[in-house]
Amino acid sequence: MDRVFIIVSSVLAICTLTSTQYIDAECALHITGAGRTSFFDFNSNTLKGGPNGLGLSGQCITYEAINQAYIDARKRINVAQTNKDKWTAQELASVGELLLDISIQLTKNYGLSYEEVEQGLPKIDTSRTLIREVCPAFLSNVECRPGKYRRYDGLCNNVRHPTWGASNTPFSRLVGPLFSDGMSAPKVSSLNNRELPIARVVSRTMHPDEGYHEHAATLMLVAFGQFMDHDFTLMGTPADPITKNEPEECCNRPPSLKNPYCNEIPVPGDDYFYSKFNVKCIDFVRSFPSVRPGCRLGSRIGFNTLTGVIDANTVYSVTEEYARHLRTGYGGLLRMNPAFKNHGLKDLLPLRLKDPDEGCTRLNRSQYCFDAGEVRVNEQLILATMHTIWAREHNRIAHEFSKINPHWDDETIFQEARRIVIAEIQHITYNEFLPTLLGKGVMEKFGLLLQKEGYWNGYDPNVNPNILAEFSAAAFRIGHTFLPTTVERWSKAHKFIASKKLSDLIRRPYDLYRAGVFDEYIMGLTNQVAQAMDDSVTQEVTNTLFKKPGQRFGVDLVAFNIQRGREFGLPGFMEYRKFCGLPASDSFQSLSLDMPNSTVFRYTTIYDSPDDVDLWSGGVSEKPLPGSMAGPVFSCILATQFSYARRGDRFWYELPNQPSSFTPEQLKEIRKARLARVLCDNTDLMDTIQLWPIVLPDHEINPRVPCRSGIIPSVNLNKWADFPIS
Repeated sequence: MDRVFIIVSSVLAICTLTSTQYIDAECALHITGAGRTSFFDFNSNTLKGGPNGLGLSGQCITYEAINQAYIDARKRINVAQTNKDKWTAQELASVGELLLDISIQLTKNYGLSYEEVEQGLPKIDTSRTLIREVCPAFLSNVECRPGKYRRYDGLCNNVRHPTWGASNTPFSRLVGPLFSDGMSAPKVSSLNNRELPIARVVSRTMHPDEGYHEHAATLMLVAFGQFMDHDFTLMGTPADPITKNEPEECCNRPPSLKNPYCNEIPVPGDDYFYSKFNVKCIDFVRSFPSVRPGCRLGSRIGFNTLTGVIDANTVYSVTEEYARHLRTGYGGLLRMNPAFKNHGLKDLLPLRLKDPDEGCTRLNRSQYCFDAGEVRVNEQLILATMHTIWAREHNRIAHEFSKINPHWDDETIFQEARRIVIAEIQHITYNEFLPTLLGKGVMEKFGLLLQKEGYWNGYDPNVNPNILAEFSAAAFRIGHTFLPTTVERWSKAHKFIASKKLSDLIRRPYDLYRAGVFDEYIMGLTNQVAQAMDDSVTQEVTNTLFKKPGQRFGVDLVAFNIQRGREFGLPGFMEYRKFCGLPASDSFQSLSLDMPNSTVFRYTTIYDSPDDVDLWSGGVSEKPLPGSMAGPVFSCILATQFSYARRGDRFWYELPNQPSSFTPEQLKEIRKARLARVLCDNTDLMDTIQLWPIVLPDHEINPRVPCRSGIIPSVNLNKWADFPIS
């Protein structure tokens, strides 16, 4: 049978169930052990002398029992209409809730063990049950015909496993989940089943704002990193019907009016910050339960509304419908806003006129944020600059193709430009971003180093590139520790101009509507030093994130990270040390080899056991590995995900023998792609820039060079000419 997840061996990873197997027509799953028998299985399990009368020990979960569980669940859960091509996250969640309800019923009725839930239930062929009535077609029956261009939704990247890496599919797991009820309820202490320390208490105790700075990385690391995070992962969560953001109200509503997904974070009365504003609770919602491919059963897991591979959905969207909305319909171009045409400056992103409040804080009705392929484009201003740079890069390439191949139509130009932009982003991610974040030692260990020449034949159709729950809910949130208190603007001469608080730029990118300011922010990103990778996090995101106009407080991003990991059922930090081959014990002191003693002591004041330390908190508290900005556990998780994203992508730019493959000459040009060149080509005022913009300039190892000097190579697009150009 097709496997949805890549399961990796560890103490909590799911072990193989040799005793769980398929029987025949009546038996959906044979289980061993005592357990209990459902009334609907009495005929199979008792009167016939064991499952299906074969005299086998154990019990049989019959298709009839599953159908009855389905009928019972339908009485409680309203499922979205299923005869449709397009599914919203909310509609998918209704099916996910139904499948989870059925799984909980079966687990209770049969007394299923952890392993039977995690590995047995997903083996049941639900297409032979009434569940097939509600199973979305894109998760059950997809025919793939390989072509030159990717689908926006990621389907058919893997021909044999069409849903692998596709949007609206479940997160994978490196380590099996820990839910307090075994199925869905958020995690509790492993020592005594008591509640874990309040997420806000973990935030204020373990991650105070101590303002250390990284001595090598620039703020471009944050900007590009968040841009890549939004290429990878956006979990399905409930949306406010008006603003389309997460529900604004969980804390201040009576239970009867509260969103059922509310999982608000209490704030202690002695909180040093929030008590000043009488804030006793922070709004938070759980993620939606997913629908596994084939509508398989099992414990709760969230789903990713984006694709698991690097495909620039930040620029182009994950749906063909929205991709069309972003295009002009001629010349292969994306729509832009020529706000500064009279100044001779490059275009900005188009205005977000549809759902203008989505992800945007508008002070009046005449203000508009930006529109792009990914809904969080306006989450902070420096992210909006990255979206703008890459939309401009697409249009720059499209304009060149119109000259090189004037016979190409709009669709051909668009898709070829898209193909190159995706390849450039893939190359820069592994050639510039990851070496800075992980270091070359980690990259070499996990096979992430790019080839210098020739094709790379590393595609593996058995690798599932779906995003890992550990990556989405913890490890790639490492960027939150790099966030600055202020964002700076610098001049073309690399001189500081001014700065603004980060919280004043969240969901308010309006500074970019001032002529010339865009380039000043880009210059700032390449000159401003990032915060250090440590357990210190700026109060701009622990106290005032997403603050509303006129208020002096917001929400706590660190508390969000802790709460998200728990509702995902992520095991503790110590379990991932085991998974990554590191020493682990039941002693807090065992952490002192990889964390400061002061950090370990603070953990002892709030956690009952080292096994309870939350993954995100432990991950950012590790001492970085030599040459890396991440510690051993986060390096392990991050490198694993980026390995999957390369080895599991049939459209990866280095591959030979695919309909999408570049010619050897074209691949040689793609390898010239540099972030410095992209910035030079798509800004107006930039004269000089360091060769590696993610790292601070150094006159010996990372010198600033003129954009027009030819030192920074350019991709020669003539290699894409249908007819050779002399």
